[in-house]
Amino acid sequence: MSFSIRYNNKKPAIAWRGEDTPMNMVSTLPPSAPPSGGVQAKGGFQPGYILAWAFCLLFYFLQYSVRSAPSVMMDELTATMGLTTAGLGSLLGLYYYTYSACSLISGASMDRWGAKLAIPVGTLVLAIGIAMFGAGPVWMAELGRLLQGAGAAFAFVGAVYLASHGFPARYLATAIGVTQCVGMLGGAMGQSTVAWLIHGIVTWRSFWVYAGVATAIVAVAIFLGTPRPEKSASGGQGSMLAPYRIVLGNPQSWLCGLCSGLLFLPTTVGSMTWGVSFMTHGWHMSYHEAVSRAAMVPIGWVFGCPILGYLADHLGRRKPVLFGGIVAMLLSSAAIIYPPPGFFPPYILAFILGFASGAAMIPYSVIKEVNPDSVKGSATGAINFLVFVMSAVASPLFGWFLQRLAGAGGLTETVFREGFSVGVAGIVLAGVVALFLRETGAAVRAG
Repeated sequence: MSFSIRYNNKKPAIAWRGEDTPMNMVSTLPPSAPPSGGVQAKGGFQPGYILAWAFCLLFYFLQYSVRSAPSVMMDELTATMGLTTAGLGSLLGLYYYTYSACSLISGASMDRWGAKLAIPVGTLVLAIGIAMFGAGPVWMAELGRLLQGAGAAFAFVGAVYLASHGFPARYLATAIGVTQCVGMLGGAMGQSTVAWLIHGIVTWRSFWVYAGVATAIVAVAIFLGTPRPEKSASGGQGSMLAPYRIVLGNPQSWLCGLCSGLLFLPTTVGSMTWGVSFMTHGWHMSYHEAVSRAAMVPIGWVFGCPILGYLADHLGRRKPVLFGGIVAMLLSSAAIIYPPPGFFPPYILAFILGFASGAAMIPYSVIKEVNPDSVKGSATGAINFLVFVMSAVASPLFGWFLQRLAGAGGLTETVFREGFSVGVAGIVLAGVVALFLRETGAAVRAG
């Protein structure tokens, strides 16, 4: 998702383009800039769209929760479904295949059919996928995980679409910041609260069924609460696909995707998938303490993403903040993995890792600024696609790698330490890639 300010008779108007996006969404275009596709926000508050946005926040909260929830039931999934470590990694990684693919089409579907249809359909697809994951055998869980990713791709895009219609321009960045924070809170709750639920309240299978029902209720609420569009915007198939040829033909776009994708992996694959297993099997920590510590990573994201984005805007430079986040991620990751347990105070390092991981969103701003104004929305969709393709590939590969390291033995501290060293190397590689990114901050453009 991205926004650009367009000038019609010297009056600014926000133009919406639909893909997943970072915190810093608003960029000013000169009066001569070519108009970009999308829907213009109206002046003043629009209560109907604000109500629909609030319902869509629940959608975004739930999709992040179910993305991270499997990390607190790894033993149950392995035992019940008879999966190896590599097989479990492959199962969970299916989410990212459909998420990455649908991130390219979610915004276009809202432009074509409107939020009242597109967002509830995405929510309902997520609900079906959630229920299927816990309702049957392995093949049903696999199909459910695919549906979860497909439906989840509409959550953030839909929330920002509705916010762009509901809030005046001066409040739009705040609404987007609230949206991202709610999502990351969902990620934290998907670990801490779900762990409590499945160990004393409901079984792990029942959790998925109940969560699916709750998500279906949210789908109905979004459909009933979203105003009907005055008119539907539509374009030919070629008009939707042509911008991607421009974006992907720019080498800087690929560098942005590679840098951001590498910085996402320590949280999406490391903490949110294998973090609890690392602490319970490797450190022999109690289950509940491991869940609490792992949940600090997405909580750190809640604060780090908007704050680092604000710093990049305030300084007028992207790369110093990006490199600062990379260094903090590198140091905190190394401090978590290599010293013995308890060497550093608990919880703090996980929070720092999550906070610094907010730097992964900065290349989302860079890719919009290194591409023409007319394809900024597609640029954000392209980087989202590249980032989650990397997560989709890395998740099963990491599970296979851990299994190879373990051999005939179990998942020990040494196995996890060697496995997570790949993530540390990825952070270093992200720093190398960032060296080749153009500086696109306002201070450089003004100079």
